[in-house]
Amino acid sequence: MKRSRKVLTWIGGIFLALMAVLVVVIATFDWNRLKPFIDDKVSQAIGRPFAIQGNLSVDWRREPTEGGWHAWVPWPEFTAQNIRIGNPVWAAKPQFAQLDALRFRLSPLALIAHTVDVPSLQLVHPTVDLERDKQDRATWDFTLPQNDGQPSTWSLQLGSIGFDRGEVSLDDAASKIKLQVAITPLQQAIPYDQLVAQQSAATRAQTGTNTKSLKKAASADAPADPKTAAAASKTSYQFAWKADGSYQGAAVSGSGKTGAVLALQEANQPFPVQADVHIGDSHIALVGTLTDPVHLAALDLKLWFSGSSMAKLYAITGVTLPNTPPYATEGHLIAQLHKNNSRFSYENFHGHIGGSDASGSLLYTTGGARPKLSGNLSSQLLQFADLAPLIGGGSDEEKKQRGDKTVQPKDKLLPVEPFSTDRWKAMDADVTFSAARIVQNDKLPINSLDTHLIMDSGVLQLTPLNFGLAGGTVQSTIRLDGSKTPLQGTIKIGARHLKLKQLFPTFAPMRTAFGEINGDVSLTARGNSVATLLGSSNGEMKLLMNDGAISKTLLETAGLNVGNIIIGKLFGDRTVPINCAASDMTAKDGLFTMNLFVFDTDDAVIKVDGTVDFATEKLDLNVRPQTKGFRIFSLRTPLYARGTLKNPDVGVQKVPLILRGAGAVTLGVVAAPAAALLALISPNHGDDGGNTCRDVLQQLRNSGSAMPATEAATKSGVPKKTH
Repeated sequence: MKRSRKVLTWIGGIFLALMAVLVVVIATFDWNRLKPFIDDKVSQAIGRPFAIQGNLSVDWRREPTEGGWHAWVPWPEFTAQNIRIGNPVWAAKPQFAQLDALRFRLSPLALIAHTVDVPSLQLVHPTVDLERDKQDRATWDFTLPQNDGQPSTWSLQLGSIGFDRGEVSLDDAASKIKLQVAITPLQQAIPYDQLVAQQSAATRAQTGTNTKSLKKAASADAPADPKTAAAASKTSYQFAWKADGSYQGAAVSGSGKTGAVLALQEANQPFPVQADVHIGDSHIALVGTLTDPVHLAALDLKLWFSGSSMAKLYAITGVTLPNTPPYATEGHLIAQLHKNNSRFSYENFHGHIGGSDASGSLLYTTGGARPKLSGNLSSQLLQFADLAPLIGGGSDEEKKQRGDKTVQPKDKLLPVEPFSTDRWKAMDADVTFSAARIVQNDKLPINSLDTHLIMDSGVLQLTPLNFGLAGGTVQSTIRLDGSKTPLQGTIKIGARHLKLKQLFPTFAPMRTAFGEINGDVSLTARGNSVATLLGSSNGEMKLLMNDGAISKTLLETAGLNVGNIIIGKLFGDRTVPINCAASDMTAKDGLFTMNLFVFDTDDAVIKVDGTVDFATEKLDLNVRPQTKGFRIFSLRTPLYARGTLKNPDVGVQKVPLILRGAGAVTLGVVAAPAAALLALISPNHGDDGGNTCRDVLQQLRNSGSAMPATEAATKSGVPKKTH
């Protein structure tokens, strides 16, 4: 027994002596001798040249974060000076990264399993050059090399990365990005919650988004995910960055802040990020967190967008959006990022587009045949003028601001700006939109709008596109097939029960009117702009208006410059009650022919015939007034309307007085169009079916002579309405 104790004591003494010798050796060992070994093994692990060109020193420390007996094993902490990491052979620059110094801890036991395990890494003044070529090869993709068809026996496992000041350059040929980024430490750390509030206030002030509708989002400044928000609130920003460069040919400038440490292995640990970036005239600001930074797997951000047109976001985000007036929005972006299937959810955003408000939620997904945008949008007040960019409209200054380079000819009224059908093919969409109220101006309100936009394989459909207008409805469907060249379009519109006194509430003669407007439009067309579509259209248009009034001033207000000139020639500046106005036109290759265009007044029946060529925008119309009986009428001579839609020429036809009778309305030749228009007449206001247009159209269909509406109404037993 005593002998056994002596043996154990002897063994223990030898072990203590060896430990003492080991401590002395570690303390006096020249670790620079291991640089070739370390360089070689790290180079194998990352598949890149790696070299420690300066001094290498080591301190031994225990790693308290390790559990169990591993926490008692000392870990070497290396400090290496002047580090160089090489690039792949295809890269333009030889170096991927340079560091003044690198401090990292290394697990000694993991080396036995051919694993370079680095739980923490501290970078001292890193300079990093990131590059991606047109073949989508990126220098930041560290692919393990293959040895005779087999993967390397060594692997690299990184924990967290810390850094101080540094510079990063990016040259991305695939995305056409060139950036220079400088990173500097903050003199004082900024709490996450404080920076969120600062960014929110600053962005609203810059973009003008501090409206009542956006104040609803003020309480949503933290990340949407409660767990992420709780974790983020414990973090702080410790570094500032500033960037300059270009993107897709547009100038880029920006600044922001980040946290201090990237936890590469802790996928659930949020890394705080903040950015305020200008790309051309588009402004993007964000504040939130990035998780699983190795794979860029998740984002949870408060996000602001603003700019001159949403269409410009296509080059930045890849999302197909329409031309719009200047806009600004703010909301939450929640993203799950995967190589082949990513989800971007822009939730509960609020903002304005031109003079209109907008809110809703959108989801953008990848992974299918094409990316897809879906969601629901709404507006409480939509300015009608803000819809003009959708069809290429707006002033020259507005078009220039949103980046439209198409020159609108000075003599053309219809927009010639082409639709971006190539973008339609890049993405699918399924989005609903509703507007509670639409305003053209302060004097002409439109009630509402509802539409369902579907875009699939380059085919854009609005099914339906409905307006609530003046107590009635405008129901329509639009289909534009952008997968074909030229674009193929189908348009169907039905207007029912549009009340004149609601349509023109500030026009005194209409305030007591019982009249309505009803109409139908059915057209097919081809072309890549509004001008070419109308210039190639085929189909028909029908319109009825009963018991209303008209004046030169009213038509000027409505922007109908041809009509106001004609009415001015016929009636001067006075307001004229209209018993019935009826129009039936057919279109062939953009040439609209007046089968019937007549309006009946107490003084005369006015008939318009001829054509309007939308391909050339030329007018060729004859206006033939016929006085009723012995009534005094200011102008009985026929008029002509020539020129163009933009610059009409209206004048008196120079014909001998003896031939003026030939200009009388010949009713027998319009029987068929008159009969077709009778289908648009609906009873209104409980008048037992009485409608002056019914009487006028029946006379046009059945008689060969004009009968005043008052006389027709008397014969039919229906008293004529007064205004």
